[in-house]
Amino acid sequence: MEMRRLGQGGPEVSALGLGCMGMSDFYAGQDDGESLRTIERALDLGVNFLDTADMYGVGRNEELVGEAIRHRRNDVFLATKFGNVRGPHGEHLGVNGRPDYVRKACDLSLRRLGVDHIDLYYQHRVDPEVPIEDTVGAMSDLVRQGKVRFLGLSEAAPGTIRRAARVHPITALQTEYSLWTRHVEADILPTCRELGIGFVPYSPLGRGFLTGRIRSAEDLPDEDYRRVSPRFQAENLARNLQLVAEVEAIARERGATPAQLALAWVLHRGDDVVPIPGTKRRRYLEENLGALEIALTPDEVRRIGEAFDPGDVQGERYPEGAMRAIDQGR
Repeated sequence: MEMRRLGQGGPEVSALGLGCMGMSDFYAGQDDGESLRTIERALDLGVNFLDTADMYGVGRNEELVGEAIRHRRNDVFLATKFGNVRGPHGEHLGVNGRPDYVRKACDLSLRRLGVDHIDLYYQHRVDPEVPIEDTVGAMSDLVRQGKVRFLGLSEAAPGTIRRAARVHPITALQTEYSLWTRHVEADILPTCRELGIGFVPYSPLGRGFLTGRIRSAEDLPDEDYRRVSPRFQAENLARNLQLVAEVEAIARERGATPAQLALAWVLHRGDDVVPIPGTKRRRYLEENLGALEIALTPDEVRRIGEAFDPGDVQGERYPEGAMRAIDQGR
């Protein structure tokens, strides 16, 4: 397994991590047994970077991950997140970055995961009502107490990242990044590199769209979260499928799947980039890991990027309310 370092002087993790969200939430077809086997298979293949959050399945995903690693804690670099608050029935209650909440959320995550420390603890979304200095200050207390090893942010703007880093070293920023979501290239990724912060792209396969397996909204079950995503709406989807067709053509030339090519492109964005594609099935995990075997030339990286020009992508990446929450937190 290729290893990459998270941040300047940070920990080494597998070049591809495993996002566990879909095992418990948002996407249809959850199967705890297959999810547990997928995590076990990932660890057997050298993937040590597991990503979860307290909001996924309202705590259920942390419990699932905890069960999977119960006898393999030393094989895992464990990341989880706090800040997105949900009620007992899954209802979204907003974002909370208050210091007292940070401490409470961490203790609950430790209990659900069944561990004595979290390797990487992210603020899932920035709370616009709480200074980032206060939130990160409380997170740094957790480091001093030995409950957390490293700190991270998610979907934070450059100014917020800089202010946070003045309080305590930030090891990683997790933000959506893929062939069809490239806003980070303008100033977020350069800020991380200037400050020596590792970059962790979530949804590097565009929520499954870049695999080429979604051809229409009918391919998604009624309860699937992507049904309400603007990019999966009929007219937007039709235009976006034209872009995927070009990636599929290049993948055929390389003898790879579209998913492998899309992941290889993200991996080639820099050694400080560690994508965390999510899956709940072993066969897709193994397919994704094949991306590590694809060595793209600079010309191929350019060609793939131009084939999926970000200006041609139709639709926002989240519904209006979720996008507004991200923007307000910045």
